[in-house]
Amino acid sequence: MLRFLLRRALSAVPTLLVIATLAFVLLHLTPGGPFDSERVLVPQIQHSIEARFHLDEPLWRQYLRYLGDLAHGDLGPSFQYRNTSVNELIAQGLPVDVAIGGTAMLIALLLGGSIGLLAATRVGGWRDRLPMGLAMLGISVPLFVTAPLLILVFAIRLQWLPAGDWVSGSWRHLLLPSVALALPYTAYIARIVRSAAIEALASPFIRAARAKGLPSLTIVLRHALRPTLMPLVSFLGPALAGVLTGSIVIEQVFGLPGIGRFFVTGALNRDYTLVTGITVLYGALIIAMNVLVDLCYGWLDPRVRARQ
Repeated sequence: MLRFLLRRALSAVPTLLVIATLAFVLLHLTPGGPFDSERVLVPQIQHSIEARFHLDEPLWRQYLRYLGDLAHGDLGPSFQYRNTSVNELIAQGLPVDVAIGGTAMLIALLLGGSIGLLAATRVGGWRDRLPMGLAMLGISVPLFVTAPLLILVFAIRLQWLPAGDWVSGSWRHLLLPSVALALPYTAYIARIVRSAAIEALASPFIRAARAKGLPSLTIVLRHALRPTLMPLVSFLGPALAGVLTGSIVIEQVFGLPGIGRFFVTGALNRDYTLVTGITVLYGALIIAMNVLVDLCYGWLDPRVRARQ
């Protein structure tokens, strides 16, 4: 296990280097600069500002300087948010995204997994067709439609929950954006679990369990659940990284101070360090989630554990 983790950690270094390099180069090749939207400045003042952020240096020197800071865990200062580092902005926005994303994924797993298992045991019946039709609807309707509808119903009409803003520790402010973010993931998980469960329930060892007279619930939970989770784990790797870094649509609709809003603002204002830092963070989360997926594979299937 330790050798496997060490090997994956070493392979993650060049991957993150490529991600950081591409983000750095592409942002600097984009027309415009971080201070182009400012009012016209005296050349001496303009030069002083650029020198403060080392923008007057050649691009290769800026790149090496950034890699040196990145190796020490320093993502650099933000150009848009003055006197604030990218590390501070991520530390401010990431807990919001973790709270909402974690709650959304928990809802999606519980609801989508239950719906998928139920549909797999009633293939062709109304308990299969109705939830799968709703799941297809959940996949087809985008978040910028479902999120305002939830606000209209539960915040404006019924006035059960607040329409937006963020209060740390308040479940009422957490619930509505989490449900909105969970809906498409619930639909995906339900369809994945249904397909995997149908295949697992058609396996010879399941037929043998039925021949022994075991109850259907025992067969599903004790014998069919583990092979059903294999394709679901593959989906959860990038999905978890996505929800933990926040949904830009959800943050915009509900007015949440997550890193998704920082990313959009940074991209519009050519905030090189902010956009690159969030991109590197997302890449690191993807790598970490893939390692976690491989560990889960080893737990679910001993044959994978032996190869690791």
